[in-house]
Amino acid sequence: MAHDDDLRFAHVLADDADAQTLSRFRAADLKVETKTDHTPVTEADRGAEEAIRRTLSRARPRDGIVGEEFGSDGYAARRWVVDPIDGTKNFVRGVPVWATLIGLMVEDEVVAGVVSAPALNRRWWAAKGTGAWTGRSLSSAARCRVSSVSTLDAASLSYSDVTEWEKHGRLPEFLDLIRACWRSRGYGDFWSYMLLADGAVDIATEPELQLYDMAALVPIVEEAGGRFTGLDGKPGPHSGDALATNGLLHDEVLARLTGATH
Repeated sequence: MAHDDDLRFAHVLADDADAQTLSRFRAADLKVETKTDHTPVTEADRGAEEAIRRTLSRARPRDGIVGEEFGSDGYAARRWVVDPIDGTKNFVRGVPVWATLIGLMVEDEVVAGVVSAPALNRRWWAAKGTGAWTGRSLSSAARCRVSSVSTLDAASLSYSDVTEWEKHGRLPEFLDLIRACWRSRGYGDFWSYMLLADGAVDIATEPELQLYDMAALVPIVEEAGGRFTGLDGKPGPHSGDALATNGLLHDEVLARLTGATH
């Protein structure tokens, strides 16, 4: 496949990040600061992104990078989009649900993605046309497939934070969606979308996200058979928010969240 080498390289980048993050997880002397947006950042976030940048500059010097902690570098058609620790608040509190997100974009399309959650001993990955996979490594993997749930009253919904929906003026629609679903759980962050790709939940959605929060997730969800759009219905990670489903529920959920059913 066209992006097999890119996917293997993304696993190398994830190895670099894991070495930085795992060594500092639950460290008694972990240094935590507060960024200007009032979210935490740790030395592990910065160390993981720096490690990825070092390997990229050595092995793929022509490629650009967009990282959460150090911004954009290079204006190449090929860009690696990196969130060194998605779930930093979990990381800080000793909750093992956090991951490094690594996506490769060619122009505006995400063609490969790796999500590495070393404290869970799991990775998820996909490249365009190769299917989505999960396991501990490339050599120890199982295929990911979304669920076949086709009605909301049988659907499981995962989200991150109710207050975000309130902040964006969408809380009534979101609560109506929750009431229509069989169950809802705040698994949060990357994990909502990976559980979706695993077929364990059927809907994952958030009202505010950055490109680096989403890029790596898109090919994994899509190659597992799901759909990933913004709340505007546009495919991909460019809308500033996200709705991922098993595909069967997508249009109905989108209509509910945008008030189109009222």
